[in-house]
Amino acid sequence: MKKLKVEDLDRIKEEFIEGSKLQKGERTVEILVHMGTCGIAAGAEEVFDSLKEEIENSGRNDIEIVMTGCAGMCSSEPNVTIRRLGEEAVIYRDLDREKIKEVFRKHVLEGEIATQYVLAKIK
Repeated sequence: MKKLKVEDLDRIKEEFIEGSKLQKGERTVEILVHMGTCGIAAGAEEVFDSLKEEIENSGRNDIEIVMTGCAGMCSSEPNVTIRRLGEEAVIYRDLDREKIKEVFRKHVLEGEIATQYVLAKIK
């Protein structure tokens, strides 16, 4: 991962202030891959790469994938949060390349929660 510069921090701040693309209606699904040190050590980079492939293969352009820091649940990493427009956010736990493909297909493409991997729901 590259080092952040002051300009990067300014850009991140502006993006945060403007709100997510999901909140602005530019996307219908936002996927957060928690990539703190604990997540990376547990395989979050592989999960992120697998998600990028799945999104690309789906042909959809209404899905945003975002790298975030630790969500504070290190023992269940890699964690991914999926937010669909108008629905509760769902945090999935203990994911790998294959599990995230199943979660993506079921939750993002079919609109059903993959209950076997759920850690929490957020209103």
